[in-house]
Amino acid sequence: MKKLIGLFFFLCIAISAFAQKQERPLVQFSGIVHNADSTGVIVPYVSIINSTNQNQVNISNYKGYFSFVAHEQDTIRFSSVGYASISIVIPANITSKSYTLQVMLKPQIINLPVFHVFPWATTEEFRKDFISMKIADDDLELAKKNLSRASIQTLERNLARDGGEMNGFQDFHNGVLNSHSITNPLLNPFNWGSLIRQISEGDKSRNSDSSN
Repeated sequence: MKKLIGLFFFLCIAISAFAQKQERPLVQFSGIVHNADSTGVIVPYVSIINSTNQNQVNISNYKGYFSFVAHEQDTIRFSSVGYASISIVIPANITSKSYTLQVMLKPQIINLPVFHVFPWATTEEFRKDFISMKIADDDLELAKKNLSRASIQTLERNLARDGGEMNGFQDFHNGVLNSHSITNPLLNPFNWGSLIRQISEGDKSRNSDSSN
């Protein structure tokens, strides 16, 4: 008998609570989500969860606007990545059957722990790769390689000549041609004969002058 009485009271309480829940008026809940630290900056795509009504989920659009049907005294939670979550309660006895709110979310900075990436599976693999690792050359070694004879010869063979270098080469070529065009007269045997004849004629003229 006591069990039946207890069950009856439990059913009455449950029915009463359900009736009170059903009796709460519906409200059109609307608003825009903004950044609390920056005036006029909206927060798009915010998750809006009605904790009272079976965690019903709504999402604001890209302009931060939301609008959905809820009950008076429902608890609504707003959350977004990078912002601290807040919860609000829709007030009771709303005469216009619509409730508009400007929600302000405060940015939240979360410092995550440092994560080190270790690409070697074991310490032995790391030691082996470290010993066989080739150390990059410093600036002095790179300069020596770039100024070596083999490197310069490779550049001469592969790189095109610029305008200034071509002008200098052309001047040198013209100078060589001009130097070959001027010959030494003493290297010509015919000039030797002419020179000997001029000397002989000069001696004769001196002899004739002395006899007079």
